[in-house]
Amino acid sequence: MATWGHGLPPGARWIDMRLTTDEFIELVEEALTDIPDALTAYLRDVTVDVEPMPDRLACEEAGVRFPRTLLGLYRGTPLTDRSVEHNAGLPDRITIYQHNIERMCRTREQIVDQVRKTVFHEIGHHFGLDEDDLDELGYQ
Repeated sequence: MATWGHGLPPGARWIDMRLTTDEFIELVEEALTDIPDALTAYLRDVTVDVEPMPDRLACEEAGVRFPRTLLGLYRGTPLTDRSVEHNAGLPDRITIYQHNIERMCRTREQIVDQVRKTVFHEIGHHFGLDEDDLDELGYQ
């Protein structure tokens, strides 16, 4: 589905920009390499995945009514909520939703920027930042 663009002539539409799954995964991996070395040690038990779209459970967990609005999801226990007695169990998981990011972007450059922003946003949740904190940092 194409999205309507602001400032375009009447009847004109933006066309969704699409990448292959491998190209998109590469962008996620590039964003992860931009994380400062001092923080990467705290991410070694975090799995980062790419999925086309969120399922119903992911939307429920995120409190999202419309699946197309969910760009990423952090599942786990933020570092700020852990104690020395924390039993890790399953690794924390970040999922980035490819089709939703592509749908909101017109160019490859926009996708690159949005992937980076979404990856950093979800990593922020791992470090205990809430939506207001992330908004202040420009990762909303």
